[in-house]
Amino acid sequence: MTAAIALAIGGCSDEHATPAATSASAAPTPPPVVSASAAPTPTAVVSAAPTGPIHDCPAGSSGDATLTKPCDAKGNARMMEVSWNGKMTDGGPSFRVQNKSPSTILFGKFVAYFYDKAGKQLEVKDSAGKTHPNQVCSGNLFSGVMKPSEKAVITFSCVKKDVVPEGAVAIEGEMQMVGFADASEKKNEYYWRNNDLTPDK
Repeated sequence: MTAAIALAIGGCSDEHATPAATSASAAPTPPPVVSASAAPTPTAVVSAAPTGPIHDCPAGSSGDATLTKPCDAKGNARMMEVSWNGKMTDGGPSFRVQNKSPSTILFGKFVAYFYDKAGKQLEVKDSAGKTHPNQVCSGNLFSGVMKPSEKAVITFSCVKKDVVPEGAVAIEGEMQMVGFADASEKKNEYYWRNNDLTPDK
């Protein structure tokens, strides 16, 4: 019996290493080898799902609707209107935000620009001292979701008072990208973006 088990184990290891040797040593062995080697193949094919759109895109945009390949729009198309309300607190500037889309929004990518009294755009310095033309932050920025047509006044945590360049008297904000919530309103189902809204200058 021990010899039979040893033979079975040896046959099993031979199946993966050298199928030709197994078929030469025993005639009944090849059928299990064929079925065992064929079984993983459909699984591998099924797991390699084809890429493509995961959701219909909003009118005027196209793409896969994923985070990496969102529905891209052009021109002045917006899903959210953002404007500085002229106020600056210790937490930073606050912005009026309105969801202009017909869907509930959970995720946002926000871009803020700063200008001096002459209208010149001011650069922003990061913690390493590197300068950028604007301040960008993204994530679930709204302390929950924003329903269609909902309005809110928001102080974004990434646009703190110390981020605002010295001499800034005007601030402009754009919501470059949004993520639409699924039915649970806890996860993002698909994404939209308009890069035309946020040039460096």
